[in-house]
Amino acid sequence: MCALQAEMRVMERTFREQLFFLVLCLSVLKGDSRYIENNEISKDELFSFFNSELRRETPEELLYRRPLRCLDMVAVEGQFTFTAERPQLSCAAFFMAEPNEVVTVDYDNVDIDCKGGDLITVFDGWVMKGEKFPSSQDHPLPLYERYVDYCDSGSVRRSVRSSQNVAMVFFRIHNAGSSFTLTVRKHINPFPCNVISQSPEGSYTMVNPQQHRNCSFSIIYPVEITVSEFSLGHYNNFPKRSMPGCAESRDFVQLLGGNGIDTSKLLPITDLCISFTGPTHMKIACDNTVVRMVSSGKFVSRVSFSYRLLDSQELQTIKLNNVEDFCFNN
Repeated sequence: MCALQAEMRVMERTFREQLFFLVLCLSVLKGDSRYIENNEISKDELFSFFNSELRRETPEELLYRRPLRCLDMVAVEGQFTFTAERPQLSCAAFFMAEPNEVVTVDYDNVDIDCKGGDLITVFDGWVMKGEKFPSSQDHPLPLYERYVDYCDSGSVRRSVRSSQNVAMVFFRIHNAGSSFTLTVRKHINPFPCNVISQSPEGSYTMVNPQQHRNCSFSIIYPVEITVSEFSLGHYNNFPKRSMPGCAESRDFVQLLGGNGIDTSKLLPITDLCISFTGPTHMKIACDNTVVRMVSSGKFVSRVSFSYRLLDSQELQTIKLNNVEDFCFNN
């Protein structure tokens, strides 16, 4: 009961209800499509899903169990069973782990009518309002491989492992009485890449161990972010470039801001491509603040930063000064 209450604790409405898109609403599924195309955000449902205290304290031998709702958010390990009381044609469940963890979703006791149009699909990441995290540019798999449909894979693939700390399941059930159970577990990820933060404040160090990939740390709150260190292998004395910003570099860190979750659609605030030690502060009044590391794979890149939630007075000051105006107008 305590875990359930913590999981569904209601967050107070603040900051111009700027966090509306945290509400994870139903996916609009059309025809026989098995892919999420879009979803809408309701102003009446705002859950504090990103509380860093949401941890499973149940002993390993006691698996946490509860019903799965048509619209759900799960931040704990356990077994979650959905039983349709009536046709449910647009349902989605979002799963989240700690930044250094990945999620596995196992299909158990599935009793649905695949031939009748039912579906259960696991997506490697999140989809909200048609936007995907991680973006296609930053995810190691092509988009079509990120969808695993139970009705297509059946017993061949009954377990799906995410590439980052978030995953989701969307499902469509036509007949009352149909049901399925999902077992959700978390596993340590030694080199986490793409992350959505559970908390509006904290600190993090992103490291890329000579891998050609792009990694993003997404903070779905308006925050002040402090970058304390950025190092780029042996490029400590990176030569000055003739072009502005980091256009000539294949290894750099971006600070992005905007009101969606797809990093490819966020606006660049600043680029870092010269190693330094010492705090750099910036207040970003966006729904989503992202630290994104672009790496060629030639160097060991490292960036350390901390972040805290902006209070209402700070947000009002930013708005009045027209600072980061794109965040308010998007």
